[in-house]
Amino acid sequence: MIGFIVVIFVVEVANSLFSHSLNAYGIVPRTTGGLIGIPLSPLLHGGFLHVQSNAVGLLALGGLAAISSGKRFPLVLVTITLVGGMGVWLVGRSATHVGASGLVFGFFGYLLVKGLVDRSILSVLVAIVVAGVFGLAILSGILPTRGYVSWEGHLCGLVAGGLVAMMMRKQRGSGRQGSNPGPGM
Repeated sequence: MIGFIVVIFVVEVANSLFSHSLNAYGIVPRTTGGLIGIPLSPLLHGGFLHVQSNAVGLLALGGLAAISSGKRFPLVLVTITLVGGMGVWLVGRSATHVGASGLVFGFFGYLLVKGLVDRSILSVLVAIVVAGVFGLAILSGILPTRGYVSWEGHLCGLVAGGLVAMMMRKQRGSGRQGSNPGPGM
């Protein structure tokens, strides 16, 4: 996650040098050109304060998601990015949507639903702590309260994270090689 955050800061430096013209490569809903924004949007931001606020959530929630998903974390990250981004492209208002907050909300949704579907003590505890610490901020972020905030990106990220957790839930007993044939077999 730290490497990803560094990349976002580097991209913001470059974007600042070009008067944020790179933001044209964000998600523009229901346009062919806006499709490129689905994978690029999390790298693009409206300024250093925007990057900084997303970096905190990425470090906390993304770090927990990375720890809890292990080797599958790159798949979690990419799937939340693509599914959440496609959701914004499909239902977002006519604007250019940029920022990694969809990922932050996606990691929140992933950790919350992972606790529900995995039902391991650790996953449930993480879900409870995440809900307690970030729940109110997440709830307020999915409401259309400020015109310059992509609440659609937040909501679609949240839904994408929940879907990813359901898709990747641990299959009870799936670690076994076939069925247990019993003694002597």
